[in-house]
Amino acid sequence: MNRPIASLFLVLTASCTVLAAPPKKPNILFIVADDLGYADVGFQGCKDIPTPNVDALAASGIRFTSGYVSGPYCSPTRAGLMTGRYQTRFGHEFNPGDNDGLPLSETTIADRLKAAGYVTGLVLCHDQKLGLCRMGK
Repeated sequence: MNRPIASLFLVLTASCTVLAAPPKKPNILFIVADDLGYADVGFQGCKDIPTPNVDALAASGIRFTSGYVSGPYCSPTRAGLMTGRYQTRFGHEFNPGDNDGLPLSETTIADRLKAAGYVTGLVLCHDQKLGLCRMGK
């Protein structure tokens, strides 16, 4: 008689432990590519340029296919993507000069993800032909 009760207690305890486990945070990956056309990758229908790794990422994740740039220059549009704000709201309408750039007072998506417990990183490849890639946090 004690054995069934002990077994039931064990099952209920294990169930409560599993139910009480915090939900796992999803991995988030942003890929920003200059001059990439809508159909220049396999998962969008490209047949002549194989992109198996990007296709695998797209197949196993969520794709956002209706994004549009908020300006005609690269730096301001990236600043808009990073902050979630129109770049004109913080004076970043044009490509920056030597010492200009995104104001340090702006909160970026990396700041918000860090506050939510994520570890963030950056891989920047300016031109793969020249090997100008660097990593940072």
